Amino acid sequence: MKQMTLMEKYPVFTIQINKNETTYKSVDEIIEYLRDKISNHPVAIEIGLFDHYAHTSSIENSVIDPNIKDAKNLVFCFGRSLPKAEVMAVRPRSFGVADVGDSFVVSFLEAPNPEGNASMEEWVKDIVNV
Repeated sequence: MKQMTLMEKYPVFTIQINKNETTYKSVDEIIEYLRDKISNHPVAIEIGLFDHYAHTSSIENSVIDPNIKDAKNLVFCFGRSLPKAEVMAVRPRSFGVADVGDSFVVSFLEAPNPEGNASMEEWVKDIVNV
């Protein structure tokens, strides 16, 4: 897993997992695994699933990297507190899961809550078989 600044402003955690490094065979299987982690967390709650690939490919003149075969976002929230209204700008959370041919790319925006961020990092790392 690596941490990077995407487009010079977004703190993102990302991992590229070769398909031979995991038992998961599809974006949907990884999404189901992450759904299970969210539903078993004492605070996290799932909000919804967004099929980014289907949406983008349905738009005339859309642009999708030809390596991307499937791409979905699992939207959820760790909202243990709401200390001020502005914090809503960085919520909810989302896992991006993309099939890029011979591997999956899983990414998420760094959370303002260190505990939430640690949970997301652990869940994503566990997609890789050790």
